[in-house]
Amino acid sequence: MALEHHLDSKLRFTQQVENSQAYVLAFINETKKIQAGLKVLEIGCGEGGVLKPFIDSGCQCVGVDLDQIRIDIANDYFANQITQGKVQFINQDVYEAAFVNKFHQYFDVIILKDAIEHIPNQEAFIPHLKNLLAPAGQLFFGFPPWQMPFGGHQQLALNKWTSKLPYYHLLPNFLYAGILKLGGETDGKIGELLEIKSTRITIEHFERIVKAAGLSIKNNRHYLINPIYKYKFGLDARVQFAFIKAIPFVRNFLTTCVYYSVG
Repeated sequence: MALEHHLDSKLRFTQQVENSQAYVLAFINETKKIQAGLKVLEIGCGEGGVLKPFIDSGCQCVGVDLDQIRIDIANDYFANQITQGKVQFINQDVYEAAFVNKFHQYFDVIILKDAIEHIPNQEAFIPHLKNLLAPAGQLFFGFPPWQMPFGGHQQLALNKWTSKLPYYHLLPNFLYAGILKLGGETDGKIGELLEIKSTRITIEHFERIVKAAGLSIKNNRHYLINPIYKYKFGLDARVQFAFIKAIPFVRNFLTTCVYYSVG
């Protein structure tokens, strides 16, 4: 069944803040010093938990999300910081000309945490981000490789066993949907999970897009155990074994999360 943090926005926010401070900000800081005045954008910001450590570090932050409800929650959580001009949250598509014109080559850091695997046409989207990135700026991507045990986000399923069954998202669509329906999932939930399947991304595909966009990988870290699994399953983060990380394609099945800094 859906985990508690999927249903409780306040709990999800608290977990995002802690995870961002310990892992996301720390990783970015290895190649781009996080300091006051840095301009930071998060795409798919949700309630804004990932941005909070950057706001607390004195960065000027913008969060954008297509879900107005989650933007409303962020505006509530960060009311004081918004009044102080430290952050703004926007319900807008980053492809829109108004957004691009306003923030043309503006951001020193752009964050996509558990977002790129939900975005269609990644071959066009990742190069588009260069329009928003300042010279010497960096992009952060954190995502689950598609073939990993729960790369289909089936943990979002409502039924206990359909949410805990690994790897079956790799089946053809009709079999995947059939199992979900057998498990009692609603048509809406099945549609949501099939949509995630349509936008899947692997390590190799991501790296090819980055190279084709004229960008370079500044830093990367692959995790055997995703840092966020501390909250989902009570497991401590663990970096992937070097020999598995070095095996193309195979690593996708055994790596639950990857971090990349790109510029």
